Amino acid sequence: MQVNRKKKKDINLKRVNRQELLFNNREKRVIDEYCKKHKIRNKSKFMRESIIATILQDYPTLFESESENTLFSIR
Repeated sequence: MQVNRKKKKDINLKRVNRQELLFNNREKRVIDEYCKKHKIRNKSKFMRESIIATILQDYPTLFESESENTLFSIR
């Protein structure tokens, strides 16, 4: 007998904040071609991961003191 197990979702990880980006025609065309070439079907996920990866490269210097909230701390 198979048990139906659902993953518990962390309410803090639910995406509820909208952030919009505007691209000119050339930028949009380049992004579309890149996604087509690399078979990227979910552009939102691709852009989100690209932005977060760039932020994490600078993460050690992102916050000056330990008392401040960090990217991974709960506010």
